[in-house]
Amino acid sequence: MSKLEDLQPHAAVRGILPESLVTVVTVQWFGSEALELTYKTPTGRVANELLYRHDEPRLEVVEQGRPWSFDGDGHLFRLVSEAHRIRLAHLFDGIVKLMDHDVTVPQYAAVMTSFEYFLVCYFTSS
Repeated sequence: MSKLEDLQPHAAVRGILPESLVTVVTVQWFGSEALELTYKTPTGRVANELLYRHDEPRLEVVEQGRPWSFDGDGHLFRLVSEAHRIRLAHLFDGIVKLMDHDVTVPQYAAVMTSFEYFLVCYFTSS
């Protein structure tokens, strides 16, 4: 339930039309008990309606926002994305797979040598 004083230009209001929101264009008061509300429907049609104090229970000013926004903390986003990257690194990097297990230095060196050999062969053949 909203008061008539809450009806301001550009506010989204539920209760004027059934099953849809309207956007307030202008409000013109007639004393302290009535106002003329000019609104725009979702289809773009402009209409007006007289509202009285007894209409307040059916009105609701809705917070109309975006379904998403870019106003979050950038440093926190980078921290979380880096954590996910590290968590999924074993899928893309064979060396990271070896780090999870007890690998001896000669085994690690053998894998690194074969990996370097693969890189050299791959990039020199093209």
